[in-house]
Amino acid sequence: MELTKQNEDALKAINIIVSNNDKEGFYGDGNSIVETPELPIKHDFADQIYLRQMTMKKGQVVVGAIHNHLHIWFLLTGKVHIIEHGETIEHIAPCYTVSAPGAQRVIYAVEDSIFVNIHKNPTNTKDIKELENEIVSITLEEFNKKQSKKWVLQ
Repeated sequence: MELTKQNEDALKAINIIVSNNDKEGFYGDGNSIVETPELPIKHDFADQIYLRQMTMKKGQVVVGAIHNHLHIWFLLTGKVHIIEHGETIEHIAPCYTVSAPGAQRVIYAVEDSIFVNIHKNPTNTKDIKELENEIVSITLEEFNKKQSKKWVLQ
């Protein structure tokens, strides 16, 4: 499954945000979320499950990576606007969404918010870099390459 048009609008939005933002209140490098004291990320684990919790303050913007797998995310508290697949959707906690492979989000915190992603972790690793390599892609080309390998290996 190759994604091209599906990510184009999100990438355009990311470029607009990056080019027009003075970087204050902006977190992420266009590829993945960067943990800072202003944007704490909590990692937790259960059997074959990885939980990633991000606490956002009102007004912060995060550019997420391209997700490689079907997963679920929860908004536990707050309100966010999310740009995904060229559409802006308001989410008010508590809520959750099933996120398809290839999803990439730009998240704007309308209120202080807690955002949680739940990912599979079949090897039970606690190595965050290893998990990120499995869970997300940095570029669309990387995503397409990982997806094509899945079909070959199955």
